[in-house]
Amino acid sequence: MAVFLANSGGAWDNAKKLVEDGHHGGKNSEAHEATIIGDTVGDPFKDTAGPAINPLLKVMNLVSLLIAPAVVQLTVGEDASPALRITFAVAAVAIIVAAIVISKRRGSAMTETPAESKTPA
Repeated sequence: MAVFLANSGGAWDNAKKLVEDGHHGGKNSEAHEATIIGDTVGDPFKDTAGPAINPLLKVMNLVSLLIAPAVVQLTVGEDASPALRITFAVAAVAIIVAAIVISKRRGSAMTETPAESKTPA
């Protein structure tokens, strides 16, 4: 989500700059008014999402550095066995499938139908 927000905020900012350079009517056009609104929405996206990307990258790097030596040590060399490699692969796939299943089971306000979100009159 942080990457999406940072990219979309940057896209809106770049769209405004493009229109201000004379494309699509230039300044004081309808397109310029629309890009100003988009940039107003995009600036908070960039400001809130940018700091969230750093911890994400640091955690992913840390996890990979902690797990990589164990995977290499147990799957390469004299102690390595095909069964161990298969076990690692099956465990990784099981974790990914479990994460997907759990995320699909959680309800979201975005997936509600309009009838579900209405309050009784």
